[in-house]
Amino acid sequence: MTSKKILIVGGGASGLVAAISAARKGAEVVLIESQNRVGKKILATGNGRCNLSNITANRIHYHGENPKFMEGALSQVNVEETLRFFQLLGLETKVEEEGKVYPISDQGSSVLDLLRYEVEKLGVHQILGDPVTSLWKKDKQFVLETKSQARIRGDAVILATGGKSTPKLGSNGSGYDLGKSLGHLLTPVFPALVQIKWDHRSFRSLKGVKIQGSIALVSEGKILRKEMGEVLFTDYGVSGPPVLQVSRGVQECLQNNKVPWVVLDFFPQATEEKLYETLWMLVSLDGKKPFDFSLIGILNKKVIPVILKEIGINNMKKPCEEATDKDLRRLAKILKNCGLQSTGTLSWEDSQVTAGGIRTDEVHSKTLESKKIKGLYFAGEILDVDGDCGGFNLQWAWSSGIIAGEKAAE
Repeated sequence: MTSKKILIVGGGASGLVAAISAARKGAEVVLIESQNRVGKKILATGNGRCNLSNITANRIHYHGENPKFMEGALSQVNVEETLRFFQLLGLETKVEEEGKVYPISDQGSSVLDLLRYEVEKLGVHQILGDPVTSLWKKDKQFVLETKSQARIRGDAVILATGGKSTPKLGSNGSGYDLGKSLGHLLTPVFPALVQIKWDHRSFRSLKGVKIQGSIALVSEGKILRKEMGEVLFTDYGVSGPPVLQVSRGVQECLQNNKVPWVVLDFFPQATEEKLYETLWMLVSLDGKKPFDFSLIGILNKKVIPVILKEIGINNMKKPCEEATDKDLRRLAKILKNCGLQSTGTLSWEDSQVTAGGIRTDEVHSKTLESKKIKGLYFAGEILDVDGDCGGFNLQWAWSSGIIAGEKAAE
């Protein structure tokens, strides 16, 4: 057992499990959270249900300058061990579509309440509503100062402050400044898992329309990522699960002075040729039927005028018998490849996770200890590791937090 005093900055997912694992090792733990209560962001995940993990979690679902970095923690605390950790707290879980793991209660509060109970049971001292403003190391001890000018000393520090996403829940980027004050560098940070913007006025009339299709992010003729699912049109662009998945690449393109294009496929289940044949069949049913009305059986009625206008068909009410082969070819093409230039994404307030962060080449992957400052550890979103939508980011928080807490206490 240890007699170390561990200071943990940040009471989110990674900070809470770090506190538990350090206290279980016998450490004296002080948890400092800028908000008036810990774990607020946990309550917001999975639409309040808390998508706490994903059984398919592996490197392919993580991003950053070195996605392989996450394997150091995840190989020690994998999904199975994480779920066992929660089971021993009293949480039973279930697996839903695409490997997503939720509490059986369908309440994020179940996860947070059990974590808070364990933290209190282990005697972790909590300081709430008093943000850390500075951190330094003196005579082999760390000293941190809070907004209220309280000074706290400890043998090790775990920075688990999160990134900059959803700042109203406590993630305001303050941890980056603390890391930089101790000599660490950042990779550029930007919002990820966030809605995509474009400036195409004709598409604004589609606000509220949903389609089951696919969305691809394309730049310089290359498909950077493609996802399928429900796409929601908005007044600023698009939203929906597949949109969030590809959004990271939009900001990467803009940072590298590349033009990001969003390419929509309204009929991913059909080839362009098959769609063309379907369109011919529809216009052949009744030559007197208005051309736009002939599409009512396969397209949302709000989509029809927008798409026809995009391909230059102004006389949308012309009879089907006047539709040309060229009309149908162009219509099939745009329905399979509707390319719209993106102007960026929505802001930090709307994003679910932060891309970028503390450089991982300055941190030991298996211990999460700084390579520059002995006794300084990092956990969770503050590091340059971000995952796909679907429980991968919380899994990273749990794995990295548990490892950082254990290693800091040793």
